[in-house]
Amino acid sequence: MTTVTMTVNGKSVTADVEPNTLLVQFIRDHLRLTGTHVGCDTSQCGACTVHVNGDSAKSCTMLAVQADGCDITTIEGLAEGGNLHPMQAAFKEHHGLQCGFCTPGMIMSAVDLVKRNPNPSEETIREQLEGNICRCTGYHNIVKSIKAAAENMGG
Repeated sequence: MTTVTMTVNGKSVTADVEPNTLLVQFIRDHLRLTGTHVGCDTSQCGACTVHVNGDSAKSCTMLAVQADGCDITTIEGLAEGGNLHPMQAAFKEHHGLQCGFCTPGMIMSAVDLVKRNPNPSEETIREQLEGNICRCTGYHNIVKSIKAAAENMGG
């Protein structure tokens, strides 16, 4: 067992984990934060996307020991004081979700995209979401949601 300490959604956590524990397993199984999903186990779908030190990362391809000392934000950590993050609110308002399985990873990737590019074009949004798969929506409302959130976030 290896001891890891990290900040998750603003709270310091310490736990003993097997050295081969994936970050997504640590988040879901040890911390019981189940908004981060396991979709494909091959890093193709993006459902497991979280922020590691402010940048999006697929938590199914990162070991928990690699995140030791890092600041992790999951979908549960975006809302503040009971208010949805602007990206979450835009997905709700513009119907950017259907079954919701891909939504946490989509939102986490989109927040990182808008942080790096405050006024992304539709083409840029579609390119940047290539690592996130949605099997329900056809992406139109996801792109619309991200554009609206970018405007609300100051883009």
